[in-house]
Amino acid sequence: MTVKAITKLLDRDPAQARELLQNLETQSQSAVNDIRRLVYDLRPPALDDLGLVAALYEGTKPYEQSGLHLTVTTHPAQLPPLPAAVEVAVYRIAQEALTNVARHAQASRCTVQIDLHPTRQLALTITDNGRGLSPDHPTGIGLNSMRERAEELGGSFSIEPLASGGTQVTAQLPLAV
Repeated sequence: MTVKAITKLLDRDPAQARELLQNLETQSQSAVNDIRRLVYDLRPPALDDLGLVAALYEGTKPYEQSGLHLTVTTHPAQLPPLPAAVEVAVYRIAQEALTNVARHAQASRCTVQIDLHPTRQLALTITDNGRGLSPDHPTGIGLNSMRERAEELGGSFSIEPLASGGTQVTAQLPLAV
């Protein structure tokens, strides 16, 4: 029902009009929440508020509180401005990889490393000391979404068990997107 129809109903049946307005308010609030969620998914506010590295540090706090020791390092130490799409991909891939470490790896340590290469490539590497991957590990939604994020930018994604135990997730992203 439209606002115009509710306005006409006000004189004839104020109680029903009020009920319809309350429903409309609920629907409007739901739409606003959906839009906020979509905007957040497009570009997390932490990237604009804090920058990529600080946003990654901030995102590691919940994991550290659960006992996982996390390190975030970059080379060079001060990253230059990055394309927005690369920042979002790095942030989301790191977020998903850390979630997987916390849920599945039984790790005590995890490192998030960002390296800029002279070839105009960014390498994101997340390494943990957990139980590693089984040879027949299933490819779930999280792994597929990380791969898709990297490939959408013309990059690559890999996940490998480490000989010493643990797992390494690597995303190579071109800086010219």
